[in-house]
Parts: sequence; structure tokens; C-alpha cells
Amino acid sequence: MVEMSQLTQLLNSGNESSWRDTLFSLARQQGFDQVLYGVVGSRHAKLESAFLQSNYSSSWRDRYDADLLHYVDPTVSHCMKSTLPIVWEPETFNAAPRQREFYEEACGHGIRSGVTFPIHGPNGEFGVVSFASDMLPDKREAANAMAGLALIRDYAFESSMRFVMPPAELAAVERPRLTRRELEVLNWVMVGKSSWEISKITNCSEATVNFHIANVRQKFGVSTRQQALVKAIGMGILTPEDPHR
Repeated sequence: MVEMSQLTQLLNSGNESSWRDTLFSLARQQGFDQVLYGVVGSRHAKLESAFLQSNYSSSWRDRYDADLLHYVDPTVSHCMKSTLPIVWEPETFNAAPRQREFYEEACGHGIRSGVTFPIHGPNGEFGVVSFASDMLPDKREAANAMAGLALIRDYAFESSMRFVMPPAELAAVERPRLTRRELEVLNWVMVGKSSWEISKITNCSEATVNFHIANVRQKFGVSTRQQALVKAIGMGILTPEDPHR
């Protein structure tokens, strides 16, 4: 289970170095000692220009970059066209001989199993975050870690925008105006309450709660309540110390 206080450390990191160290620490707590995070401001931008942070071995990173292996890596092509994570296993890399060679070489650098999550931002940003390990692939363990890793992905993306976007563009991002009820509902989402639980707390129907959450998602330009929550915290609209905790 990922604690909110740990996730907000990403939002509060003052520089790339502390942000990177926090991301790596969160991944280790989920059982993955290697991480690669990369994002570009547009899916049409060259991947070579990505904001990239990784603790993969330098020899593998040099080889990957020099030979443009992101054009071979099936996790990258998957993330370009999907919003779903992809779990690594030998079958993932069996589509072509070059991919099998790629996987065998990655294993030699301690990258044997893992999960890659796509990043598709509301303004066309694109990226991937991979959580990797030298352990043999285990689908059950990967499934158990999925929820925590997805949270880390969302917080990592939102907090990395300060390093991806020019300061002038970042400052120009408009804060949505939320109603009192929308703020109240989002506060309860922040402490992990379901729509049904929020309906009982606020004495309204579950459909009404979902209506408010849909409005919040639309105002933030995101597709899930968790992504809306991350944006609200990142913009200072909510803080983890708010009442209701």
C-alpha cells in the first residue's frame, strides 16, 4: 500500500535529483529496484528529447540510446497505442527475432521482469514509466503491485511537468474553479472513500456523487478521479492535511 504522504513527496520535491530519488524509493517499496521514467510534451515529439530519469545500468542505457532501441522495444510501441499497462514476460518479446534478442540482452543487465505503464497527458503529453527487477516474471505479484504502481505513475507524471514544460507555460496553466460540493467530494476521495461511502457521509445519492466527480474530471481534463485528485493536490487546491482526514 502506498501512503499519501510518500506520494506527495514527489509533488514537493524541489529539484530533479530529489524527485528522482523519491520515485526510485517508492518503486523499491513496491518490490522493483529499477525504474525508467520518460515523458515528452507531445506524442509527436522525438523520443530522444524526452525528460528521462532512470537507474538502469549506464551500459544498458548507452546501448539503448545509441542503437535507438525504443524502436525495437515492444513496451514503447504498446504504450503509444494503449492506456493499459503491459507486464513483462518472455512472450512479450516474441513477436520478432530482434525483440527476443533485445529481451535477452536486457536480462543480462538485470532487467528481467517488470511492468510498464503508458502516460497520456491531457494536453497531448506522452511517456512511459517502467518498474523492473532481475527476478523471474510472476504474474500474480505483478497484479498485486498494479494499483500502487498506477498511483506512483499518476503522481510522477503530474509532478514531473515542472521539469518538462517551460516555466512560462507551467505558470499559464489555469486552476479550475471547483464548487463547494465538488471540493467536499474530492476531499473524501482523497481519504479513500468510494462513491457509495461519500453518498452516505454527505447525505446524497451515489449518482449525485458520481455527477460531481464527473464534473471535477472534466474541469481538470482527466479521465479518472485519481488523476483529478493528483492535479488538485499539485495545484494546491487540496492538501493531505485538509479536514476530513
